[in-house]
Amino acid sequence: MNVRPISGSSVGARERRGSRGLLALASGVLLLAVTACGGGGAQGPASSGGKGKDAGTARSEQSQAVVTIAPRNGAKSVDTSGALKVGASKGKLTQVVVKDSKGAAISGRISADGTSWTPDIHLAASTRYTVHAVAKDSAGREAAEDSSFTTLTPQNTFVGYFTPEDGSTVGVGMPFSLRFTRGIKAPKAVEKAIEIKTEPAVEVAGHWFGNDRLDFRPEHYWKAGTKVTVKLNFDGVEGRPGVYGKQTKTVSFTIGRNQVSVVDAKKHTMKVMREGKVIRTIPITAGRPGNDTWNGQMVITEKLTVTRMNGETVGFGGEYDIKDVPHAMRLTTSGTFIHGNYWGGGAFGSYNASHGCIGLRDVRGGYDSGVPAAWFFNRSMIGDVVVVKNSQDRTVAPDNGMNGWNMSWDEWKA
Repeated sequence: MNVRPISGSSVGARERRGSRGLLALASGVLLLAVTACGGGGAQGPASSGGKGKDAGTARSEQSQAVVTIAPRNGAKSVDTSGALKVGASKGKLTQVVVKDSKGAAISGRISADGTSWTPDIHLAASTRYTVHAVAKDSAGREAAEDSSFTTLTPQNTFVGYFTPEDGSTVGVGMPFSLRFTRGIKAPKAVEKAIEIKTEPAVEVAGHWFGNDRLDFRPEHYWKAGTKVTVKLNFDGVEGRPGVYGKQTKTVSFTIGRNQVSVVDAKKHTMKVMREGKVIRTIPITAGRPGNDTWNGQMVITEKLTVTRMNGETVGFGGEYDIKDVPHAMRLTTSGTFIHGNYWGGGAFGSYNASHGCIGLRDVRGGYDSGVPAAWFFNRSMIGDVVVVKNSQDRTVAPDNGMNGWNMSWDEWKA
């Protein structure tokens, strides 16, 4: 049998053709794989059934709302009032969170139309704040912005000295009184930084005496047992141009039993009343003619077991200088006291002999707890009320001591 030998060149040609076929097949698979990973490409509409989205669709889902925050991010020495503002255009604000460096949130309000947010209170000085704000457009898509800034460090500051003291128990006539170290030119801003809560609840209003004193009281005397809490948030309040508060304090005090004593300067007596009932009538001596005692409602603001009374300190020259006046309680800033008197002789209950004070019988040294002055002193507290009537003098000025009760409620609130 004749067999035609197969040349090496023919076999090599077939092998090369087979290799090219395999390469073409592999290239086709690779192209198919690349096309499949592309999620679209030349296939056009056929790709719409997949998960991918074209650039036009992505752009259409971006929120149209724009959030703006002032001051700018990273701002320094920002004013504590009026500078913080958050706004939204082409949408409405849905959330604004402002926190200080300790994580405490600053309360605020989104406007009815959703286009702005403003804080309810001023900001503290020398403090870093962060702001996070979110708004939605008409399609419900959200846009958000974050920012931070630091408030100014004031060069000039003020504080308010207050009475009564934190934790004290006082009488029904005691107002909460603040005296400021600098005259206040922005009273509304200062008032807004004071929060007063009472248990049971009662309306409390403030009244300015000049520009450095602010007193708070209810319409009528406090109800016995009332608990009063006052929060002072003056840190960052601009009380006058360039002068900022630096005080944050919570003060709580309790109203004790109801004691109001009524002095009748004409009858020379004082009726001491607890809860509206007379518990004792005490003979007294009031201011003599020409030096009459003030009329009106006066609050005990100071108690001194013994004190010196010198006429030169209150405009009476050298008429008297008594170094050991016992059982003295202050009623006015100008120097009116209700106090023990061991030199009055038979004046008590009979005639008025003082320079304007109310005198009760006492002994020198005040050692006898049974005398009227000691009895009254031991049963009185800061904030008790002493009412004087039928004197020949005018009514005491409301700011002469803690005596704002001599103003009507309408006058007080005005």
